[in-house]
Amino acid sequence: MRVDAHQHYWRYTPADYGWIGPDMQLLQRDYLPRDLAPCLAAAQIDASLAVQARQSLEETRFLLELAADDDSIAGVVGWVDLCAPDLDAMLAAFEASPKLVGLRHGVQDEPDDAFLERADFRRGVAQLARQELVYELLIHPRHLPYALDFARALPEVSLVLDHLAKPFIARAELEPWASGLRDLAALPNVACKVSGLVTEADWSGWKPADFTPYLDVAFEAFGEERVLFGSDWPVALLAADYPGLYSLLHDFTEARLDPEGRARFFGGNAERLYHL
Repeated sequence: MRVDAHQHYWRYTPADYGWIGPDMQLLQRDYLPRDLAPCLAAAQIDASLAVQARQSLEETRFLLELAADDDSIAGVVGWVDLCAPDLDAMLAAFEASPKLVGLRHGVQDEPDDAFLERADFRRGVAQLARQELVYELLIHPRHLPYALDFARALPEVSLVLDHLAKPFIARAELEPWASGLRDLAALPNVACKVSGLVTEADWSGWKPADFTPYLDVAFEAFGEERVLFGSDWPVALLAADYPGLYSLLHDFTEARLDPEGRARFFGGNAERLYHL
């Protein structure tokens, strides 16, 4: 199976998607499976993981409803309040939804940089291991030291880092991001989505070479069995169309990985980690 491990769907309203700012007019519309289907077909991608874009149970239900009606959605990464005292009941409500494969929380937007140290949050994430759900880390480079301690404390939980922790590609800064990423990658329960990079670069002026130092660090640190292709569509449209961002990663991996390694990156790893 060839899998795009990170994309989003929504029915747009300004109130629900406040993070879509005035400089993101391209995203201020509905994006649904019919819109992505031609892109997946052109890249010979069989299926995708639909990832939450707002923090509500309504969003999780919406994505699962889409997934129930569309075979192109292999799994859903949703949201529940992992700090809630009734977390068991909330997770039980989704047991009948086999396409729920993971959860994430927007730690990047929390006012407390040390949010990952919260005991109630860690208890909630620890519960995911029992249900074989992945937890996705949505963070910035400054959160990497906290993510390292978090991952060490939860060795039984399968963790996937989104967007390489959003390195400062537009500023051509490697450190301290690279050191933090290597430390996190040393833990065997952590994998990484190679996604969301074009929007961390100069949206209108990036070149493929801009990403090479960051991709080199990620592939060397995680190895070819813990890296996953993700488009971050439609957010990535702010800086690249689907063929452009796919070609960027196709060309990089074509030069560095054998066919088995490329097959793992473009789907096999996602299939294994998310039990698709």
